[in-house]
Amino acid sequence: MTASHWGAGGFDDDYLAARLRHAVLLFTDSNSAETPKALRRGFVTTVLKLRGAKSTRGADLRERVGIAGSGVIACGLAVAAAERDEVLLWARSGDSAERARARVVKTCSKLDGFNPDHIRIVTALDDLAEATFLVEAVVEHHGSKSAVLSDLGELARHAGARAVLATTTSSLSITELAEASGHPENFVGFHPFNPVPRMQLIELAFPPQASAETRDRARRLCEELGKTPVEVPDIPGFVVNRLLFPYLFGAVELLAETGMAPEDIDNCMTLGAGMPMGPIALLDYVGLDVSKAIGESIGAAVPDRLAELVKAGALGRKTGA
Repeated sequence: MTASHWGAGGFDDDYLAARLRHAVLLFTDSNSAETPKALRRGFVTTVLKLRGAKSTRGADLRERVGIAGSGVIACGLAVAAAERDEVLLWARSGDSAERARARVVKTCSKLDGFNPDHIRIVTALDDLAEATFLVEAVVEHHGSKSAVLSDLGELARHAGARAVLATTTSSLSITELAEASGHPENFVGFHPFNPVPRMQLIELAFPPQASAETRDRARRLCEELGKTPVEVPDIPGFVVNRLLFPYLFGAVELLAETGMAPEDIDNCMTLGAGMPMGPIALLDYVGLDVSKAIGESIGAAVPDRLAELVKAGALGRKTGA
């Protein structure tokens, strides 16, 4: 590399283009039908370093959000973040990507100023290497979340990026998930609420090793999304779910004991207590399986009737039962 390769702000365009072409040739010169993950990550690293060399000076401090997951929370967060910039959303398969696209389009159609074209859905996790704020938003299962966070941590390491790594868990240990990521100093529990584009709160829970920079970046992103960040302790259920689910389960017990109609219980709480949604309707919206998992994680007694419904596959609105 010589001084002639540099312009006023980094590599000149001809040198950058030549190195990118070379990287592409290296990436595609493979005898196997499927390029090995290590080679693909090497290519991603090369492209990011070359791309970043020209833009590092005076770079915009705005985070680029990458989300690993394609469910309700993942898509909702993608829509909320897409109002400000392009968002990357990873789905495990082509079918999952199609469902995510349909969910994103449907959500955006109900909101003003939200463009689904600002969300780029990918099926290769390595494509999230362009992001500076990586959010794991897969199923609420310790093993699944730990595996994805480990992959995201490796991705950030290979790309040489100081990305913030986040999880949307509503009930699992932040300290344990931070260790799984391999980067506890860059880690945050980033718990939004459904529907994400409309709900104003994000609970932030940090492991002890989290740096001041990580804390500042997490709070700043919340504010950019128009959300209110509240730092909460790393305890099961944090604050909202720790208080909410005993109340919801109490409504299920009341339903079983009295034989009241679900809508009557909901009306009592919306019209009498000023709740925006009744407890039975809210359980239906959250999903009975998710509610059961959260209840178990915070040590709340899960009602027998709710457990029976989950076992039968009647999970609420998402299954139509």
